[in-house]
Amino acid sequence: MRKLERRAGICLLLATVLFLGIVVFCWRFVTNGGQWAGFYGNSQIYTNGQLNRGTIYDRNGNLLINCTPDGIQYPDDSAMRKATVHVVGDPKGNVSTGAINMWKAELIGYDILNGTYNSKAEGKTITLSVDAAANRTAYNALGGREGTVGVFNYKTGEIMCMVKTPTFDPAGEEPEDPNSSVYFNTFLMGALTPGSTFKLVTSAAAYDTLGNIDGFTFTCDGVNEFEGEKIRCVGTHGTVNFEQALAKSCNGAFGELSREVGARTLADYVDAVGLTSSINVDGIKTAKGSFDFPRDNDVLLSWAGIGQHQDLVNPCAMMVYVGSIANEGQAVQPTLLKSSNFLKTMTSKSLGQYLDAGTANKLKEMMKNNVQTTYGEDNFSGLDIYAKSGTAEVGDASDSWFVGFIQDENHPYAFVVWVKDGGTGYQTCGPIARSVLNTLIANN
Repeated sequence: MRKLERRAGICLLLATVLFLGIVVFCWRFVTNGGQWAGFYGNSQIYTNGQLNRGTIYDRNGNLLINCTPDGIQYPDDSAMRKATVHVVGDPKGNVSTGAINMWKAELIGYDILNGTYNSKAEGKTITLSVDAAANRTAYNALGGREGTVGVFNYKTGEIMCMVKTPTFDPAGEEPEDPNSSVYFNTFLMGALTPGSTFKLVTSAAAYDTLGNIDGFTFTCDGVNEFEGEKIRCVGTHGTVNFEQALAKSCNGAFGELSREVGARTLADYVDAVGLTSSINVDGIKTAKGSFDFPRDNDVLLSWAGIGQHQDLVNPCAMMVYVGSIANEGQAVQPTLLKSSNFLKTMTSKSLGQYLDAGTANKLKEMMKNNVQTTYGEDNFSGLDIYAKSGTAEVGDASDSWFVGFIQDENHPYAFVVWVKDGGTGYQTCGPIARSVLNTLIANN
């Protein structure tokens, strides 16, 4: 009798394991079926190793890629192809964050009942939110330098421009090494030293937590010794208040503000404004930022609050943060998909209240003052622009940053521009931002 009970128990256990296995398989089939069906060994959807179905357009109906059994069709303009390849991806899948790779199941017309079977075998159409002409403007403006440009609508979340250089022509020869840095999308996957653009975070923390911020002053002699260490500025700024310290990007003043705010508060703020989180861009997970705010070394804490030390930020996350400043503290999730067979209309999704509305408006005022007193409004004629420049010291290089937004009811755009070893941020990156923004306004 006991043998029968033991055997019955074993049979029941095996049946339970089998049932659970079937449940897990069904769940994985539903969630991963499109990925399985899109495997490169599927000769039904690949011809000579290249996808043979599906079409991708930009927001204005310009063809970016058309995959057919007879080959891949691209725009005739090589600059357009190079400028959009990190958005679209390459048929071999080396650009891991490209649309071809990320939304392959939707592009090939996969469904759970028919798989990849399609009597016409034409695939589906995806429309991206980017403006291909603005991408080309960004590509040309970068002028062969290593860099990245991103622009998004801080009300709807639509990514209007996304460019990374160096790039390559998908219709020409591609680097044979699949790990080549040319395939890496810095905007989505990079983690870079932010330099003085990080002072927008330190400013928010100081404004919220230091009760005497309106009375803050600092006298900068260009060297600013503290505990025997030199915290150098690019010039001698004299006596500055809080607003002037940001406009002149005074390292000495922001070193002192960082010490007053404290390591714990700065750590809380980088979390609160999304710089340590991975942003989900339609399934693409951006790189996380990382920071170290020492509690036992005020010199290193000063450099961390200035945007140096071990600070690393993702360009997309920085763009979303400055967009939240424009949007009264409300952050909006970025998206690259405007419409497709599975997404008919694009709707904005909040990432939460990054900043108090009052704090966001104060930073907005200060960013406008930056333009008026340092960058020059004449350099951005026709644009109601709010910005912060940055120069990040990375080894022997001085990387350039320019981040901000424009106030325009019909074109609420936030932007980020980064150029490796470009020198002074607003001088190098400002003209790039201006050109791209003007193209977007003209086209949209």
